[in-house]
Amino acid sequence: MIKIFKDVLKKLRKDARLSQNQLAEKLGLAPSTIGNYEQGTRIPDYETLELIADFFNVNMDVLFNRNEYIARLLPPEITDDVVEIPVIGEIAAGYNELAVEDWTGETVKIPTDYLHGRKKEEFFVLTVHGDSMYPIYMDGDKVLILRQETLNHSGEIGAVLYGGELATLKRVEYATGEDWMKLVPVNPNYPPKTITGADLEECRIIGIPKIVVREIKG
Repeated sequence: MIKIFKDVLKKLRKDARLSQNQLAEKLGLAPSTIGNYEQGTRIPDYETLELIADFFNVNMDVLFNRNEYIARLLPPEITDDVVEIPVIGEIAAGYNELAVEDWTGETVKIPTDYLHGRKKEEFFVLTVHGDSMYPIYMDGDKVLILRQETLNHSGEIGAVLYGGELATLKRVEYATGEDWMKLVPVNPNYPPKTITGADLEECRIIGIPKIVVREIKG
């Protein structure tokens, strides 16, 4: 189990283009701790495993099943039991871009099982613009978003409206009772953005990404 975990962690980190030091900083751990995890000399406790899974936006089981992680990169099984959900506009992976809502009639077919019993009206689809959330979300990806006005925890990825009419997809960090919110890109080439004071009053969560639909171009 340790050997599988260390291999999956290393691949997740490299796919996100992060060094051990960068990953340690984002998780609030010592760089030597990440090194020990990847060498297989230590294994995280349950809370740290949850933190790692949330950061990479994977199910915790994936951390101990390398085959499952690889399978996530393969085409899904074909099914006729699907629902069509409208692509209502674009959302920036970067900053300072207007929220664009312009439904042209485009829809994405999502397997019904992927909604986990929820109604399709609880979801919408946005097209990602930019690469600050690479490699989890890439330019041109269609992202299925669950309508939700709150995050489940600090560090979760959310679709955020801020600055009155700007929208972005970012990992959102906050501390309960404190007057700030930090929008954190996955791509280390982009800086985080901290929102404080009166600007925070114009921020709101509009949803949580659940599924990525990506066209593979050969």
